[in-house]
Amino acid sequence: MRYFLLTIVWAFVCAGMLTGASAAEPAEGPIKVFAAGSLTGALTAVIKLYQEKTGVQVQAEFGPAGLLRERIEAGERPDIFASANMAHPQALADKGEATIPIVMARNRFCARALPGFGLTTANLFERMLDPKTVGIGTSTPKADPGGDYAWMMFARADQARPGAGKTLEAKARQLVGGKHNPPVPPGQDAMAYFFHRHEIDISLGYCSSRSTAPDPNFTTVELPPELAVTADYGLSVLGHREAALRFALFVMTPEAQHLIGLYGFMPVAQSQAAN
Repeated sequence: MRYFLLTIVWAFVCAGMLTGASAAEPAEGPIKVFAAGSLTGALTAVIKLYQEKTGVQVQAEFGPAGLLRERIEAGERPDIFASANMAHPQALADKGEATIPIVMARNRFCARALPGFGLTTANLFERMLDPKTVGIGTSTPKADPGGDYAWMMFARADQARPGAGKTLEAKARQLVGGKHNPPVPPGQDAMAYFFHRHEIDISLGYCSSRSTAPDPNFTTVELPPELAVTADYGLSVLGHREAALRFALFVMTPEAQHLIGLYGFMPVAQSQAAN
């Protein structure tokens, strides 16, 4: 209930941005969304549902949230920015370019390995530190929050076992999410490619998926409590389009939040019936 009230307050704050401006800005054209790549499956499903309900067109472009923020700062103007952290949309809000972000969903951080590796939550810490583990695949810090969360996990590892953080950082390979990652053949999943080349034994990333079904090609395990990291996803509205505000509010409805949850996220707004 408390979060619902905060969402309503956020709506009124956003509505304040519309005063005296919506008439000056044309409302034609689809709503343009910049969104974190990890939201691809979930937000695409939400957009499809919204278009079916309203007839309003929404176009989404997905990618590393840090790089999307750089594009906005360079002059591109989406109507909505959905980031895998709060820091990137907050940076835009601090400059007066976006509303203060609201948490639209939460995610957990997980580890993946090929089934034959025998990875479990219980043995994850030891397997990452094992000299036989050749590499740990991560995203790229600063460019992509997924990389920042991996380094946050390394810091937690160092707190639990002094020296472990440096060992894990030395094994980390930044394979996705940046401007200069190692090349991957067209059409191939980057992490899968490097797994099968035996360049990494473990990858770190979100527990969510771009599909509602788990990937049978990999074993996915939760991090142990001493390493656990939670990601808050921030949603901001840019500009003064009422249509954008309406879509942003739809994302926070129980119906849309239920859809987001099907992709492995932790919804932040659910109806009593869903609970």
